[in-house]
Amino acid sequence: MIHPALVYLHGFRSSPKSTKASQLVAAVDALSAELRPSLVVPALPWRPVEAMAMIDALARARDPAQTTYVGSSLGGFYATVAAERHGSAAVLINPAVRPDDDLRPHAGLQVNLYTGEAFEVTDALFDELRDLRVTHITRPDRYLLFARTGDEVLDYRQAVALYGGAWQCIEGGGDHAFTGFERHIATLLRFARTGFVRRT
Repeated sequence: MIHPALVYLHGFRSSPKSTKASQLVAAVDALSAELRPSLVVPALPWRPVEAMAMIDALARARDPAQTTYVGSSLGGFYATVAAERHGSAAVLINPAVRPDDDLRPHAGLQVNLYTGEAFEVTDALFDELRDLRVTHITRPDRYLLFARTGDEVLDYRQAVALYGGAWQCIEGGGDHAFTGFERHIATLLRFARTGFVRRT
């Protein structure tokens, strides 16, 4: 049996200790050895170029056809870049589609909510994000989108448009944190287990 690899990518000012990351880790740990995928949850640097360098290094150590990137918010943006670069699959949770625009209200000093690390959001960060932006996905069948219409941070319609033709689960109401994510982990894992068949 081929076991998929999962790479969970957290969002802006977040960390591997986030609620969704912790829920996914717990769900994977609870699986039997025969069904358990490998899972890595890296602590991403706040600089986009450094974050993508870390993700690319992780990608080079894995079979792209068996790897699924799971990204929340800004992590969903990075997951899309990784999927397109390396020919892998991605699961997006309220993903950022245009973070170079969406993060502009956060220009200035910011603090990671989990680590307390302070960093400065400048035009250079927006430029790096703009250079990474994906405007068209090449294989919609490699993507699974989870989005909430009540997302108070991002416009879910941008994600629906970018991931047109992909597997989509759009729920009314809700929030940017995607409260209740644990209800969808089984679907995420099924997608990761079977998705590599469609990727070849």
